[in-house]
Amino acid sequence: MISQTRPATTSFGALADFAPDWIATPGDTIADLLEERGWSQVELAQRTGYSAKHVNQLLKGEAAITQETAIKLEKVLGSTARFWLGLEAQYREQLARKADVAALAADVDWLKELPLADMVKFGWVRRVTDKALQVHECLRFFAVSSVSAWRVQYQQPVAAYRAAPKLTRTPEAVAAWLRQGERLAGKLRCSAFDKSSFEAALVEVRRLTREREPKRFLPELQRLCAHAGVAVVVAPAPAGCPVSGATKWLGTNKALIILSLRGKSDDKLWFTYFHEAGHLLKHGKSLTFLDILGEDGLNAEEEAEADAFARDCLLPSSAFRLFVGKARFSAAAVRAFAQEQGVAPGIVVGRLQFEKHLPWAHLNDLKVKYVWAHEQAG
Repeated sequence: MISQTRPATTSFGALADFAPDWIATPGDTIADLLEERGWSQVELAQRTGYSAKHVNQLLKGEAAITQETAIKLEKVLGSTARFWLGLEAQYREQLARKADVAALAADVDWLKELPLADMVKFGWVRRVTDKALQVHECLRFFAVSSVSAWRVQYQQPVAAYRAAPKLTRTPEAVAAWLRQGERLAGKLRCSAFDKSSFEAALVEVRRLTREREPKRFLPELQRLCAHAGVAVVVAPAPAGCPVSGATKWLGTNKALIILSLRGKSDDKLWFTYFHEAGHLLKHGKSLTFLDILGEDGLNAEEEAEADAFARDCLLPSSAFRLFVGKARFSAAAVRAFAQEQGVAPGIVVGRLQFEKHLPWAHLNDLKVKYVWAHEQAG
């Protein structure tokens, strides 16, 4: 999570552990019970009506415990048929899991493509020593069953977007960030998307720009947007993901806005949010938009429309032109204009700097600076 003054954390519970290398068969339990009773395999065969060969195969795990066998074992050895079927199911699952992990050993080079160090640092996946198991952990994160499925679902769509020449971006890092956004959005309950409700929510969201503390404005931002069918989440960007925000539809009735906090100041955070809101209101549901403050994307016209939408929502052009015409850009003047417009002073400073009315180094103390919890902790 982001913080102005204190650390905050976002974490996920530990993923399911894997079975050990040695796998116990249901036959081990049968053998233990035979030993307790002093019975031989031959006697068990006689009591169950199976051949001695079949009983031997049961003990070795070569023959499966069927429903019929489970009922017979219930009569002869005790416990319940459900117990014996459960042992069998667990054993077969462990065998399948072991085979799957062995197959994943061929995909360990995929880990080099991912921003794995950051994914672990951010708590998205856990670090495990076995590389094949690490592949399994990462596939679970992306909710795909194989690396080939991951390439179709995540790498190929992201690779279609161009990156600004001055920035280093890898599709794998952007894909990981987008996936984390999907995971976080899955935790938010949203109403069905309604355009009018979202437009009304933006009026309330604009007022939140004056709130400095993320722990206050973020829950309210999420609440307002969820009511209109939009899940708003924030997630740190891993290395290779210079993206400030993204918009994605999670079905026909739920939209996602994910913010990375690139720039780490309130003017950039809120401009990015309203830019993404512009995409939702103006552009198609079949598209995903990745944005680096207007530098990235597939369609320059759509990016320009989203930029204009954000600028006008935050500071109406007519009011801003009147303020600029006075050519008085002191800290006091900026604060007074921001108060009049009902937005944070940092937003005014950012607009003045972007349009070159102010040097980039001036009045930055009016902006609110944010840091991620893992940066404070480090």
